[in-house]
Amino acid sequence: MPDFSPTELAVPGFIALVLMEMVWAWRKRPDAYEPRDTLTSLAFGLGSTVAGLLSGGVFLALFIWLWQFRLFDVPWTWWAFVLCFVLDDLKYYWVHRFGHRVRWFWASHVNHHSSQHYNLSTALRQTWTGFLTLGFAFALPLVLLGFHPVMIAICGGFNLIYQFWIHTEAIDRMPRWFEAVMNTPSHHRVHHATNPRYLDRNYAGVFIVWDKMFGTFEPEVKGEKIRYGIVKQLGSFNLVWAVFHEWVGIAQDMWRAPWKHKLSYLLREPGWTHDASRETSDQIRARWLERQGMQENSVSSENPIAGEAEPA
Repeated sequence: MPDFSPTELAVPGFIALVLMEMVWAWRKRPDAYEPRDTLTSLAFGLGSTVAGLLSGGVFLALFIWLWQFRLFDVPWTWWAFVLCFVLDDLKYYWVHRFGHRVRWFWASHVNHHSSQHYNLSTALRQTWTGFLTLGFAFALPLVLLGFHPVMIAICGGFNLIYQFWIHTEAIDRMPRWFEAVMNTPSHHRVHHATNPRYLDRNYAGVFIVWDKMFGTFEPEVKGEKIRYGIVKQLGSFNLVWAVFHEWVGIAQDMWRAPWKHKLSYLLREPGWTHDASRETSDQIRARWLERQGMQENSVSSENPIAGEAEPA
């Protein structure tokens, strides 16, 4: 049974790539990095590592205990690792999708989206409170199928390593065949955008095919400037506020809400309110699409198709 952490081995590579991107940004895109934002992202990464060390052992011990109830004995072979990696990535897709569609999960995942800059340091902006969401339960089917928890952890580590390099604007598009199957910087820029067209799209970790299968894929549109961050921007570099602001928001909403709506502020999608005082991503997109349709109809009426008879 191998005993190593791929993410720990990848840390020097992460640092080298961030430094290389900083040089690129200095020459090509001075606004790509903001010192306070980068420091906040690095602090997020450090805190997330500590939180993972404190909680990871507990979850691993739980998984190893549950593994005794497995249905099959999956061997430590190359094909088992490939299968585990693919299934783990499918699991990641659904964890990630819940992270955007259920506010309880979003309170943890919002940390990763809170930067208004998109660069490799943003990839390090990971949550400190992931253990509160109990998202680890999504991996239970893999354990019960017979994949050893350490194998799952190794595959998950390589999944995170892959996702690091796609947090950049330095790479435009990859070859078409690659974009068709794999998650890329172009696809993931869409995911981090607050433009109505892009909200809650492209949840993939490694394989973009999951989004295409489950109807959540959106390609990046050339010429449309991407606005990064969250719908209601933090407006602060305070690390503690950045980490816990959504948990505070949930507590405040549940405290003020009528009893019959309290639980909905925990389990409904972010932006949902019982009095329609805020908007969900679906509502924002629907309003944008309606406005686009009105504009297209206006242009169509002002510029009738050539050859079409004018009304008398």
